[in-house]
Amino acid sequence: MAFQIKSYMPRSLYGRAALILIVPVVTIQLIVSVIFIQRHFDGVTQQLSHGVALEAQYLKAEVAAAPDLAAALKRVQTIGARLEMTVQLPAQGSPPDGDRRDFWDLSGREVGSTLHDQFPALLAVDLQANPRLVLLWIDTRFGPMQVQMPRSRLTASNPHQLLVVMALASVLMTAVAFAFLRNQLVPITRMARAAEAFGRGQIIPYRPRGALEVRAAGMAFLDMRARIERQIEQRTLMLSGVSHDLRGPLTRMKLGLSLLPEDDETLALMGDVEDMERLVDEFLAFARGAAMEETALTDPARLVAQVVEKARRAGMAVTLGACQGTGEVRLRPQAVMRALENLLGNAVRYGSRGEISYVLTDRSLRLIVEDDGPGIPEARRDEAVLPFTRLDTARDPNKGGGVGLGLSIAADIARTHGGALRLGKSAALGGLKAELVLAR
Repeated sequence: MAFQIKSYMPRSLYGRAALILIVPVVTIQLIVSVIFIQRHFDGVTQQLSHGVALEAQYLKAEVAAAPDLAAALKRVQTIGARLEMTVQLPAQGSPPDGDRRDFWDLSGREVGSTLHDQFPALLAVDLQANPRLVLLWIDTRFGPMQVQMPRSRLTASNPHQLLVVMALASVLMTAVAFAFLRNQLVPITRMARAAEAFGRGQIIPYRPRGALEVRAAGMAFLDMRARIERQIEQRTLMLSGVSHDLRGPLTRMKLGLSLLPEDDETLALMGDVEDMERLVDEFLAFARGAAMEETALTDPARLVAQVVEKARRAGMAVTLGACQGTGEVRLRPQAVMRALENLLGNAVRYGSRGEISYVLTDRSLRLIVEDDGPGIPEARRDEAVLPFTRLDTARDPNKGGGVGLGLSIAADIARTHGGALRLGKSAALGGLKAELVLAR
């Protein structure tokens, strides 16, 4: 039951705040309308009807005291004119079989019951012939007498006006309360927007505002963001320095080996030095990630075309597949190109050819790289994106001298763009299908 109610609850903060405001107001309105107003108007109607019943008894008494019909008619018409009543004696037509009123006329029910209780000689009460009038049929010795009077003499006039005033006042006060509440919700929304953007690697201006608790949360977020930025910057600078320091000895080793005679041992040592250079580059690319790069509006079609052209110049068998959608996306182009190059490198390393395509929608950009290699078993796809993971299958990251960072780098770049790296089976080529999903 609780789960069913929760499924109908609004998800946004504004919706829940509006619900908190509207439900109590509506509940109070219903309680006041049903209990207080109804009882109040019922009491007023009973008092007015009691007075009309006394007047009707007086008219019947005058008819009973008159010597003949003419004298009785003259007396009741004179008295009725003073009491805002129109009297017919004898009445034209026969009285109805019972009281007549509309089913939604709640005050009419009180009118009929009060008049019958106070005046047993009353034959019927007609509230349907005219909504502004009340017709009373009274039994006399000269036949049925009809008394017509305004409805306002028996019920409170314009009871709906109070309900309208209450509804308008409630709407006005709800709007005022929501305006004040909105001022408290806007800082929370701005902080959530800043946090979401930071999760995508974007830094947008944010200044804490609102209540003390919201300001405290905003200051804590700014401190956390600053610490993360400093940590990323320090890590990148440290690893850049390490890489620079390692490149010097490696370059000297390559120069020294190039001066030696080209025998098997020299060529093996030269290969080891090249492997060390590649390891240093991969470690640096993984540590650097994409957090420190600036975002820019980028055309996916141009970016993918550049990646394909660069891969073809490197001698890779890469083709451009079907692409869907046009427009520009804010992303880190260098980081995304690095991720695609890693995926294409894996594709042509473990297969004979690779294919790259993209799908651009309103919510995301999906960059798809497929190959015709052996693929990765479904049970080990989550393991394959972990750093330094070495699979014992045909896609062993050690093959070709890798260290198992290609998929990890691509996944990290996707996360910095608010997305993810998804691995599956290529329906077109039969190998691995890697989807780099970037949020827009």
